[in-house]
Amino acid sequence: MGEEPTTNLTVAKLKALCVLNDLSASGKKAELLGRLLEAGVDKETLGIEVFDEKTSTFQATSPEETSPEPEAEVDADAEDENDAEDEPVMLSLEDDETMDSVPLPASDDDDKKAGQAGDDDVLEAEILEADLVDDEDLDASEEADEQQEVPLPETSTSNPSPAKRSEKEAMTLLEMVRRPQAIAVMLTVLLLGAGGWYYVNNQLEPFTADSLRYGDSMGYMITEGSFLASEEYVSLVTDRLDDPPNYCKIRLTFQGESTASITEGTGAELSTQSSDDRLGAVKIQGGQGMSWLAVESVNDMSFSQFDVSGHYPIASKCSDFTTDTTTGQADLTLTSWKELREQVVLATELDFAATLSATAYEGTAFTYGVGGIFGDLEELSPGLGMVIAPVELTDFFGNAYITKDATGTSSGWEWRVTGSEKVGSTNMWKVTASHRDIRDFCLGYATMTMWLDADSPWAARQTVDVAISSSEASQSSCSAWQQRGVDAVLPEGELELHHTFERTTLSRGIKAIELGKTYDNRPQANDLNPDDDELVNWGVDGTHLPDNSTVRQHPLDEAMACIDEFSGVASGAVTALENDGYVWRAVDKQNGTSTEWNLSWVDSDTTAGWLHFSVSGGGAETLACEFIAKGTFDESVSHNRDSIPKVLPLHAIETRLMDDQRFPALTGPSALFDNNGPHESTSMGYLVVVPGTGFGIDFSDLLDTSGATTVDVQRQWQDGTKDRSFSLLADASDGRLIGWTSLSTEELG
Repeated sequence: MGEEPTTNLTVAKLKALCVLNDLSASGKKAELLGRLLEAGVDKETLGIEVFDEKTSTFQATSPEETSPEPEAEVDADAEDENDAEDEPVMLSLEDDETMDSVPLPASDDDDKKAGQAGDDDVLEAEILEADLVDDEDLDASEEADEQQEVPLPETSTSNPSPAKRSEKEAMTLLEMVRRPQAIAVMLTVLLLGAGGWYYVNNQLEPFTADSLRYGDSMGYMITEGSFLASEEYVSLVTDRLDDPPNYCKIRLTFQGESTASITEGTGAELSTQSSDDRLGAVKIQGGQGMSWLAVESVNDMSFSQFDVSGHYPIASKCSDFTTDTTTGQADLTLTSWKELREQVVLATELDFAATLSATAYEGTAFTYGVGGIFGDLEELSPGLGMVIAPVELTDFFGNAYITKDATGTSSGWEWRVTGSEKVGSTNMWKVTASHRDIRDFCLGYATMTMWLDADSPWAARQTVDVAISSSEASQSSCSAWQQRGVDAVLPEGELELHHTFERTTLSRGIKAIELGKTYDNRPQANDLNPDDDELVNWGVDGTHLPDNSTVRQHPLDEAMACIDEFSGVASGAVTALENDGYVWRAVDKQNGTSTEWNLSWVDSDTTAGWLHFSVSGGGAETLACEFIAKGTFDESVSHNRDSIPKVLPLHAIETRLMDDQRFPALTGPSALFDNNGPHESTSMGYLVVVPGTGFGIDFSDLLDTSGATTVDVQRQWQDGTKDRSFSLLADASDGRLIGWTSLSTEELG
């Protein structure tokens, strides 16, 4: 065998060359050198040959040549000879003088080899793999470095010239990477590396929605807001106004900022609990007046733009032109309470304050259940109320996996993940949702598009488009049965809502909300519903809902004694009630020392009418009855005694509502009752609805065999410069309070 080649390169430089040539960088110095030679790396690059300027030829590096004669270089050569053979790859640049001085190799053969290698590397586009240095090799390298760290003796000899240094030393790292082969490999690495980084950082990870936490809060902007209501839908807005204008169509445009948050309840809310396990929940009273633990969600909306435009009817047709336009601002706060155990919405409160031109409005609408703007339609199409606030992800998606093409249903909505999209600088999953009932029942359409971020418990961005109409055009694809159902339950007219929510801030709480958990003193079913002996089945043969109030001057039982006195002026009502007829609607009104009653009656042949009279005095002997007015209904009213449900008497419901422990909001100077009974301006009544035809509406397909009975209490009064009103609705079958509203208006100038 011939003499083994020697090199003046260090182990570190040999290993760097191995990396650049896609070779293993482990092993001793001789192994590295042999591996590089087998790979075709030229000898000059490996430090085996040096260029002799005198002869203009390449000369082999001999031990004599590698041992420099100047005494100042002895230690440096010793360092090369004793260099640790397994030291880790340490890439470092030489000083600027060396890097600038050493010329690049000029051999034609070498250039061809380098060019061919570079071209191959570009075409192959292989990813380089680096071998990790073993711990043992690293330790050995460190020991060798310590042994070789001998300071060089000072010498008066100046630094060798660039030409001499080029003869004695190999190429620097900078020279290595300037070679075509190295440039091609490094470009490949950079391109693949950068492309890989871009790909990885633009691929969204699937996720399941994070649970809400007590104390969570998200700020968001409301933009492109518009609301349109026509015909009967106008009352959704005008019912909140005192003495509303006779609009046939109304438009709202709005925008502003809002905050969605989860209240973090304190220990004071857990007075009925034996531990703090449910800390964070709040106490709320339900429709029966019983106390529950719930999660409180709040949406505070502040509209910097809140413009109202109205259309008046002209010649029995709604004008296409806006007649009145009122600009202003409004603040709305929507609060809902979800019970911990059953996860149902116990109550919803909508507080609003608006200034339109020179009139200020302020009020509250409280519903035991789902309420708000779409509270009534929520009964027909559950889940529709979600459109008025950013969707809570756990409530909507549950444990569904949010990933490409995932689908599901939630509260009447069908949703699908269509892909990902960047919102601002953040990639988010994009979800489209459509309300199935609104579509299938030919009520119109309701769609949402949501952008979801794994870090947010609410939709980070959300667009809403809702259009509900009773027009025949929207029902063209529906069957005749479906059209009859729409006509029966859907108000006449159109309703549209469009807006966009955009997240601006996000703050997370600490304690996660745990739903489905029970707690101490949770109300039971027998605590809620009245006993059977408290209910009356007056529909069998009675003429009216029993009422023996002790706090109102002339209850209905007492007023019914006047009917016989009106046989000459109201014979239809008298005859109907003496036979099989009954009173399906009754309401009283206090008028000084007398009480006015307005009764609506129906006979067994569906003939129906109304009777208005006044009652004064007290007791059977001193009772004074005065006829005021009467009338008949053009539309027939169903007579159906079998469908009249058992109910609590009117006075029993009155007693429940006056209990300020159950319903504290109903008692006070700005409410319906005081400590002695109803305020003088408070009126009370009831309504019976049974399956069948009434006022052109057929309820047969909508109600079961039993009907429904509701009790309503209302009050209107003057409070200084404010006009105020308060009203409530209760279910007479169990005494449950359905909801109440309070409103005040004031002229500002």
